[in-house]
Amino acid sequence: MLDPLILLALMGVGMLAGFVDAIAGGGGMLTVPALLSAGLPPVAALATNKMQSVVGTSMAVLTYWRRGYVALSSLVPAIALTFAGSFLGALTVSQLDTGLLDVAVPVALIAIAFYFLFAPKLSDADKAARLPFGPFVPVLGFAIGFYDGVFGPGTGSFFTIGFVLLFGLGLIRATGNTKVLNLISNLAALVLFIPQGYVVWPVAIVMALGQIIGGYVGARTGIRYGAKVIRPLVVVVSIVMAIKLLFFP
Repeated sequence: MLDPLILLALMGVGMLAGFVDAIAGGGGMLTVPALLSAGLPPVAALATNKMQSVVGTSMAVLTYWRRGYVALSSLVPAIALTFAGSFLGALTVSQLDTGLLDVAVPVALIAIAFYFLFAPKLSDADKAARLPFGPFVPVLGFAIGFYDGVFGPGTGSFFTIGFVLLFGLGLIRATGNTKVLNLISNLAALVLFIPQGYVVWPVAIVMALGQIIGGYVGARTGIRYGAKVIRPLVVVVSIVMAIKLLFFP
């Protein structure tokens, strides 16, 4: 049993993480260290983090969808393949050498940060797509879903850059679609974690309450201010994640 003050603090962390996650992703940078500091074992911290973040991401998805920035019907094949990719990645993670990712992922995140920082035409308006949405978004979902199941950090940034660069979505629509597929990849991991009893439910529920508030406010903020807030936050989150992976693994 955790002290009520610790649970209250974790709820606050969940709220802040939900806000950041709804706009730029990367909320796990806040929640996982907080859960470990509260005394949860590593696997339990990861499982509990997935559970509470799913709630906040669901709130963000609902908000983006209700405001018309996500067409769920067009994402059905991508949802299925994202789930399959993430589940397969989680099943095979113990058989793969992820050492190369320790360097490759931070480099990719820094590249994303520089692109969002210096690309002159990033806005909320859709641009011409380089690839057709229908056939290739499921491919993107499977590939990044698999990566999320194997490793994880930066998943939201990779989805967002994919929707912007490959499919020409404006930043608000790209963020909304990212939240949908990120939610699915997290649910696939929970299919494995929950039956094994790794989720610490009292902590997950308390943090989920914070995530509901943070996810709603974050999504509304992203919708209201668009590229003005999404762009700098993606830059900051990507750079912070890269530094953490390189120097504080």
